[in-house]
Amino acid sequence: MNSPSRRRALNSDAVLDRLTRLHPKSIDLSLGRIETLLRRLGNPHESLPPVIHVAGTNGKGSLVAFLRAFHEAAGRRVHVYTSPHLVRFAERIRIAGILIDEAALVALLEECETASGEDPITFFEVTTAAAFLAFSRSPADVCILETGLGGRLDATNVIAKPALTAITPVSMDHQDYLGDTLAAIAGEKAGILKPGVACVCAAQEPAAQQVIAERAKAVGAPLVAEGVEWSTARRKEGMVVRTGNRERNLPLPALVGEFQIANAGHAVACADALADILPIGDDAIAEGLRSVSWPGRLQRLTRGPLVDMLAGEDTDWELWLDGGHNPAAGQALAKQARQWRDKSLHIVFGMLNNRNPAEFLMPFGMRVRQAVAVPIPGQPNSLSAAEAADGAARAGMPVAAAPDVATAIRALLRNHKPGRILITGSLYLAGSVLCENG
Repeated sequence: MNSPSRRRALNSDAVLDRLTRLHPKSIDLSLGRIETLLRRLGNPHESLPPVIHVAGTNGKGSLVAFLRAFHEAAGRRVHVYTSPHLVRFAERIRIAGILIDEAALVALLEECETASGEDPITFFEVTTAAAFLAFSRSPADVCILETGLGGRLDATNVIAKPALTAITPVSMDHQDYLGDTLAAIAGEKAGILKPGVACVCAAQEPAAQQVIAERAKAVGAPLVAEGVEWSTARRKEGMVVRTGNRERNLPLPALVGEFQIANAGHAVACADALADILPIGDDAIAEGLRSVSWPGRLQRLTRGPLVDMLAGEDTDWELWLDGGHNPAAGQALAKQARQWRDKSLHIVFGMLNNRNPAEFLMPFGMRVRQAVAVPIPGQPNSLSAAEAADGAARAGMPVAAAPDVATAIRALLRNHKPGRILITGSLYLAGSVLCENG
């Protein structure tokens, strides 16, 4: 017999499956359907605390994690909506600091299902509506929303007057939906800008920066740009963030990777942009930097069955996990890998079939001793191990194929001296590894 918790999990999966069948096309960018559904639900998105709306290509989730850590360290209740999830859908909705309860999730989804009727609705649209319902019914001090895809037509872009918007670095990704040039993609991301609402924007490639700046001017959104109004730099064992005439000396963030210093600085700049309504002291920012957590982003795995495999061989092996999957993420990971000079680096990777493994892996160059390609479990759109391996070969890497992550790790342990193993290429792969590893 299934336990009550197992029955609840099955029920939420069943509701999500039913809703998916209403509109089988998983991505269909539009605001019309969710606006209709929200009206039927009483427009819950109009009853939220001050909203911070985040768009961009890479670093969105990390920026959200830093902002949440800062506000919670300042004693605030924080609603958060992110995507995708790694292991459980409930990871996407955090109500006043606490992940949504499974029973509450089922009730919200069924309420949205009833309101939608037989009308078509995408998975992301209906779950976004459920998040707005949850947030509107629980008091909080701030609400942080991460766009799912793009910005202009993203389901989260129904907030008429957020307190702040933020755009992380924009790069080539999801060209089938957002356009095949950096300028076109940046235009979609800049669609979250609103009249009179400041946008704290990370440094961009010139083509993206021009589009964002033009959009900000057109709608009357003050642009707080990195390199002009704010900057971040590493300093010895810490970091320094300059915003306007203010300079903060802060500890390094708990999230690993030089790119996380930039994300942390972006979050500090966002905090300063909201200082008039949501002030955060330096002590709270420092505490947030030390306590921030964001699984699956250059995360070292230190326990679990996969780690036990390493310990059985040699304690000098390390296992790392990152959900990076596009060329810009590959560049950021490769930059970190160049700083890992004390040990050899091996990569276990799997990717979806709308990704180019060669482009993702090319920045690593000769730094990788051995790459092993694997399929992504449970993903019908995964590249096969052979297809992914072909991409690594085109990037000039020594590569093998394996049926799963555990087999790939065993092969590396058997054939190589102790080093670092980085599992990467997809957030879906990262999620399956976290699930497998307990």
